[in-house]
Amino acid sequence: MTASLVTLGDQRFVSLTTFRRSGDPVATPVWVARDGDGLVVYTSAESGKVKRLRHDAQVELRACDRRGRVAPGTPTVEATAVVDDADGAVDDAEDLLRAKYGWEFGGIRLLQAAERVFRRGGPPRERVVLRLTVA
Repeated sequence: MTASLVTLGDQRFVSLTTFRRSGDPVATPVWVARDGDGLVVYTSAESGKVKRLRHDAQVELRACDRRGRVAPGTPTVEATAVVDDADGAVDDAEDLLRAKYGWEFGGIRLLQAAERVFRRGGPPRERVVLRLTVA
């Protein structure tokens, strides 16, 4: 793992910038965890970032705050993202994120369960893992 990814892996929040077909950037604050030589992100399979990544795997990563605000002068890391929906990938990523974020991650899982109840017991939203490596 490169030093830049190690540094980003230590951050509470990372701004993940994906790109529309037009080339316009879309930044989203995400949680990340280290996994081998890269970072993982846990997200909904229907999210905009997943749709954009299916067309352009290049991303930019920057340390940010909870609201996605990036401090002036924060370095940008160019990376490649791969959408991983393989069996076990989501469970493994959940374990890594739970170890890093603790009760906060548990709270997110609780909100996801509540969402299913309010959607009248519909099927859970499919989750995927984004695997981020230096380009």
